[in-house]
Amino acid sequence: MSKRGRGGTAGNKFRMSLGLPVAATVNCADNTGAKNLYIISVKGIKGRLNRLPSACVGDMVMATVKKGKPDLRKKVMPAVIVRQRKPWRRKDGVYMYFEGMYACQVLKISNAIIFHSIMLES
Repeated sequence: MSKRGRGGTAGNKFRMSLGLPVAATVNCADNTGAKNLYIISVKGIKGRLNRLPSACVGDMVMATVKKGKPDLRKKVMPAVIVRQRKPWRRKDGVYMYFEGMYACQVLKISNAIIFHSIMLES
């Protein structure tokens, strides 16, 4: 979870358990043709000596495609984490977690973030 500045989004974000450090591989939850994303960095993390920057649900990361279409590979692109296995506690006391780790690639156009079509299982 980014501590400082959330890139112009409104509202606050509650503290969550950081479940995806740098160098984690996550599945891609959209229909761009990418299968696996490799996290390179986390947006908004300043850091501390010897601590890996980590992300949680809702954080924007920079990632590359490890498996997928050849035209998508070997390029750095932004993505947003949509699921994580690491449990986090909600304000009502419920612990929430997902079965897998998923992210969606994002496309920035005119100060608006446009997600590729998301295929989320219910």
